[in-house]
Order: sequence, then structure tokens, then C-alpha cells
Amino acid sequence: MTKMISRQVVLYTGIPVVLAALFIVQAGRTDAFILLLHGILIIFGYIAAISDLKTRRIPNLLVLAMIAAWAVMMALELFLDTNQAIILLGESALGFALGGVLFLIVYLISGKGLGSGDVKFMAGAGLYLRLGGVLPAVFFGTLLAAFTGLALILAKRIGRKDMIPLAPFLYIGILITVFLQ
Repeated sequence: MTKMISRQVVLYTGIPVVLAALFIVQAGRTDAFILLLHGILIIFGYIAAISDLKTRRIPNLLVLAMIAAWAVMMALELFLDTNQAIILLGESALGFALGGVLFLIVYLISGKGLGSGDVKFMAGAGLYLRLGGVLPAVFFGTLLAAFTGLALILAKRIGRKDMIPLAPFLYIGILITVFLQ
């Protein structure tokens, strides 16, 4: 019981505190609007990762809220800095398409070994990451998932046909990408 409580404390308080500290460090290196977009992505990604860990699902409502938040932010940016907003809209549309199509192809080829929530989540994340951030996030996240899966198989904690939730690893890939930009 104590072990479970300590995991929850780390999950719900420790991780957000570390993320907030990293976010503050990044604040000196990034445009304020991009920083705000990254902050929103970090929050939605965290919720998606926790949801996938607990229920093995990423709710459609979460993805819709993530997309809606991006749309509101872009509408505001259109009024504040039209030139930057137009550039970001193009890069975001390409990021959305790349994240969505890439994961849709894997979803279709894998015989649904990848969840449809992961497809929608990465499409939505592509709006925030834009074209240049999608592939690094996917690379880091899937590489980490592959190593973790392999380690769990070798440790005989799971079988070869067992599935692990992907969103937490994608989230880590997103964090790495955001903080390296």
C-alpha cells in the first residue's frame, strides 16, 4: 500500500514540478507564444500519458480539447502577429498531417497493434510540434518504447504478444523534442 501511495505522489506531484522547472529554464530561449503552445502541449500530453497508463485509452474528448486549445491560440495569434501566425499555421498543418498519417499507416499495417487514440494524439501533437518536431518526438518516443518493451520481455514481465501503452513514451519523446528546441 505504501509503495502505491509513493508512486502516486511521484506521478501527481513530482513529475509536474520537474516539468515546471524545465519549462522555466526553456522560457529564456523561446518566443513567448511558442512557449505557451509548448506548455499547453505538455499539459495535454501529461493527461494523455496518465490516461493511457491507467485505462489503456486516450479519450477522444481529450484530443478534441487539445485541438480546440490550439485553434483558440492560433486565432489569438492571427490578431496579434498575423505574419507569424500564417507561418505557424502552415507548419502546424504539415505537423498534423505527418503525425496523423504516419501513425495511421502504422495503425493499419499493425492490425490495430497500435491504438487509434495514439493516432489521434500524435496528429493533435503535430499541431503543436509543427513539421520539424514530429519526427524527433516519434523517434525518441518509439525508441524508448522499443527498449522498454524489449527489457520487459527479457525480464519475462510481459510476453511478445503483450502490448504496452505507447502514449507515455510518446510524451517523453515530445518532452525531449520540446526541451531541445
